[in-house]
Amino acid sequence: MYEGGKAITIEKEMKEYNLQVLGLSETRWIKAGQTRLQSGELILYSGHMAENAHHTEGEGFMLSREAQKTLVNWEPISSKIITAQFKTKHRRIKLRIIQVMPRIL
Repeated sequence: MYEGGKAITIEKEMKEYNLQVLGLSETRWIKAGQTRLQSGELILYSGHMAENAHHTEGEGFMLSREAQKTLVNWEPISSKIITAQFKTKHRRIKLRIIQVMPRIL
């Protein structure tokens, strides 16, 4: 996602498959934060925290407009782990999604 245009390509795929939440691996963005695409999708991301770090890791989520309405909170744990919590139709139940960088052996 560090390369220009990747977010737009992923957003199109997300809409094509009618996904509300999409986990992203190897976003390669520095620090943690969020960015909104022109189409309305929200990207939450967690990367290296050092300013001079290489663009080598990072995890994230892409959320549709509908999913954004149910987002309770999110936490960038590290450049390899990010979590997001969502409300469900059952008011006492919350859904937590954890995106983890896959480990290649």
